[in-house]
Amino acid sequence: MNQSLTKTLKLIVPILIGVFLVLYWYLKTSPENREQILFYIKEADIFWVSISLFLGVIGHVSRAIRWNYLLEPLGYKPKLINNILMIFMAYLANLGVPRTGEILRATALTTYEGVPFEKGFGIIVTERVIDLIMLLIVVIITLFLQTDIIISFFEQRGFNASGLLILGIGGLVAALIFFLFIKKSKNAIALKIKAFVKGLLDGVFSIFKMKRKWAFVFHTILMRVCYIGMMWVIKFTVPETTDLSLNEIMVAFVFGAFAMATTNGGVGLFPILVSKALGLFGISSVSGDAFGWIMWIAQTMMNIVFGAISFLLLPLLNRTK
Repeated sequence: MNQSLTKTLKLIVPILIGVFLVLYWYLKTSPENREQILFYIKEADIFWVSISLFLGVIGHVSRAIRWNYLLEPLGYKPKLINNILMIFMAYLANLGVPRTGEILRATALTTYEGVPFEKGFGIIVTERVIDLIMLLIVVIITLFLQTDIIISFFEQRGFNASGLLILGIGGLVAALIFFLFIKKSKNAIALKIKAFVKGLLDGVFSIFKMKRKWAFVFHTILMRVCYIGMMWVIKFTVPETTDLSLNEIMVAFVFGAFAMATTNGGVGLFPILVSKALGLFGISSVSGDAFGWIMWIAQTMMNIVFGAISFLLLPLLNRTK
């Protein structure tokens, strides 16, 4: 009963959070502003939206190619078309319940390519760890390029530069103490954490042992460029955001990435955070909201349409399996 309740909550809670955030956005905007936002969404240039979707597809195809580079040292080389379809299926599944897509990918890989589930899932975890590292690199670059704006944002909310510095140093010191404690501790939980971290690090460093490591690095960078590019071209769909620089778009990308990581496909939260990010550069809330909604609707529809097609095509293309 408890397990059943837990599974139900995992399904319902993220959806309720998304609905709450959409209602929050709806209530905080005036009827006039909602009408203007809807106008921008309806009038969004299909050309730029299509370019954004094209970049998204290229990013996913690049992910499928990179996936094979990780599987190759284990003696497996799935069909590229199968990888692509599995990835789109996973993104669609994640819109329903976060992280179920990874389990679905590993299961499909076992079913259609004969890769043992634990190996396939382990590779997917490694892939996600590398993606997290790449996102952290993007965050660091963005912080470096927009230091003044970000510090100003926090200062307006009661933080000052010295306070942020102390907070950052305190966080690093706390993390260091924690890892030193974990390293020396013989506690069962500490040993599990240590084994988990070691497994992740082994997975990350395994890329240097693969035959096509530079191709792997290339596709890792290409994916991130495509995902940032998806957002960069959307700026041409809203008049007020046309002149935004790449540096400014990267701030919105970081905010949007946080939204995608914490809610079901960023529902509700993505437009709100992206609008807040663009507000740092003088973009009105109406234009910021319109930008965020156009971006979210475009990528969500891409995942729904291509994900649904993939669910149909994958078993048809692999009828003998």
